[in-house]
Amino acid sequence: MRHFLGIFMSRYIMAAASAWAAAQLIKVILTLIMTKQFDRSRVFGSGGMPSSHSSMSCALLTTIGLRVGFDSAVFALAFCFACVVMYDAAGVRRSTGKNAATLNQLMDMLSGEGYVSDEERLKELVGHTPLQVVMGALLGILIGWLFGTY
Repeated sequence: MRHFLGIFMSRYIMAAASAWAAAQLIKVILTLIMTKQFDRSRVFGSGGMPSSHSSMSCALLTTIGLRVGFDSAVFALAFCFACVVMYDAAGVRRSTGKNAATLNQLMDMLSGEGYVSDEERLKELVGHTPLQVVMGALLGILIGWLFGTY
């Protein structure tokens, strides 16, 4: 049990979780400013500015680099992990969102003509633009620096 609780006291886990939470909070605030409405789906939802996936992986990467060393094997692993996460966020997941938007439009057209019944809409906001990924990475690096140096 002591080891299990130790996970939550890990500087590395705390850095990653804090970066994720900060990115999600920024998404909520930006959505509130832009739409003048609170959108609770932004609290835990994916997509948007900044990328919480990039923020989390870069906070972990930076904290590991500062605490364990930038030439360590664990840093190399974290670096590869962060690269895959950011590539996926801006590439595969962004394409998935575009495909979902197209399919939703098609379903809307077909349902209006009686060809399909009302189906659940596909989630369109799943990926990120390159700018959203970069901003998430910068946020993560900043938070990782704070956890790694103090």
